[in-house]
Amino acid sequence: MKQFIICILTMLALSACKSSKHAKASDTNSPKVIIQAQNQSNIELPNASNNETKVEQHSNSNTSATQIVDYAQQFQGVKYKYGGTTKKGMDCSGLVYESFKAFNIQLPRISRDMAKEGDRVDIKDVQVGDLLFFKTNKKRNTINHVGLVITALLGNIEFIHSTTRQGVIISSLAERYWYFSFAEARRLL
Repeated sequence: MKQFIICILTMLALSACKSSKHAKASDTNSPKVIIQAQNQSNIELPNASNNETKVEQHSNSNTSATQIVDYAQQFQGVKYKYGGTTKKGMDCSGLVYESFKAFNIQLPRISRDMAKEGDRVDIKDVQVGDLLFFKTNKKRNTINHVGLVITALLGNIEFIHSTTRQGVIISSLAERYWYFSFAEARRLL
């Protein structure tokens, strides 16, 4: 167990980003690792030497969630614009707001208000279409960022969101910055 923790910490130190401004989109071909969350049972992680290791996917038969995720992914690469909701520019809550609105689901426009909607979900039960909320400003203990889960595999939760530097990108909860900024997950569907 001690070697496992040392290995995880070493991997995080080598791949960590320090802020959302420098967050990078994850490489979908590389193995993913997520640190064990509090009160979570051990997760079997992909072997770094075998990129084809099969990992159990959470079941989600909700086609609405898949459609919303597909809609959101069309905005990948759109630049960041505070308050933006179009392909000319978009912020994190604008991306989620517009993606759900396209399927007649009305949400509040601000991430901290979105975090009051739906049901809270344990991280090990997250499914495609769930929302991840973050507290990225340590001086203010409030939710200020949201992402939409696009991949919910054990050991690999990926989400689409908009960052100030890179605009709409896909990131992994296994990235150090996002892992330590994570506040909660919620299910709306």
